[in-house]
Amino acid sequence: MDATLASIVAAAAPLVYAAIGETITERAGVVNLSLDGSILLAAMTGFAAAYTTNSVIAGFVAAALVGMAVALLVAWSGIALKLNQIAVGFILTILAADLAGFLGDSFNRLPGPTVTARPIPVLENIPVVGQALFDQNISVYGSLLLIVGAAWFLARSRGGLELSAVGERPEAAHSRGIVVNRYRYLATAAGGALVGISGAAFSLDQKAGWAEGSTAGFGWIALAIVIFGGWQPLRVALGCYLFGGLQVVALRLQPVFPGLSQVLPAIPFPLMILSLVIVNSPSIRKLAARAPRIGRLLIPDPPGALGTNFATD
Repeated sequence: MDATLASIVAAAAPLVYAAIGETITERAGVVNLSLDGSILLAAMTGFAAAYTTNSVIAGFVAAALVGMAVALLVAWSGIALKLNQIAVGFILTILAADLAGFLGDSFNRLPGPTVTARPIPVLENIPVVGQALFDQNISVYGSLLLIVGAAWFLARSRGGLELSAVGERPEAAHSRGIVVNRYRYLATAAGGALVGISGAAFSLDQKAGWAEGSTAGFGWIALAIVIFGGWQPLRVALGCYLFGGLQVVALRLQPVFPGLSQVLPAIPFPLMILSLVIVNSPSIRKLAARAPRIGRLLIPDPPGALGTNFATD
């Protein structure tokens, strides 16, 4: 039981970085649909940087910068150029994936440095949760701290509340003296950096190496989980761990059902479609309106200004 929980927490860690990062970005009103390509490019960059410098830290930093750069392109296209954020995100995910394959060809399937386990003395011996929470590596510990930090920041801090106001009602936030687009750039940069760290967490920890297409589909899974989790960090993290559990179960059942590992990569697409149907279906919303408390839990509303561009003139 302890080993299974530890496997689930470790398997979900890269997804936690990506999904929480996108949650922060979308809470500010920006949609970054480049996640799938961005994670792939960051995974390649992170591994290449760690391989050439023999430093895992350099790999994570390089991956974070790549994720931030791609995300800022989405924000700049929407804020400065007034382009459709969704269209730009789709284009960038294809471009980033192609760049990863082209630039990473010489690093394909090479052995390289990985994150090492760093168990926390005494705490690792706590029954049930000790191995899952305190017998991991820095990448996994960071994902756990991120969940708590993001939940506190968005719900309790002044900066988080102002960021949420920017994503909900930018005109009202602007009237109160909040610089809307500055918040959107900062949130997108932070979210993009976390998406980049997600890529490095794949290639330097979970998958321990770079292979073309190795993270394909995980960006769409993260986007679906953000919707399914109602743009709330704790619910989003729960979705990540549920999917991590699915990965572990699929791995354990592979000897019995050899084709299960081929089905798993196809899951994000119906999952994302189902999430969008649930969130946007008028008939389902009417049913939820009869029980508002349950409706808000099962069918969350997206940020009011999500995907819109804001101009002060």
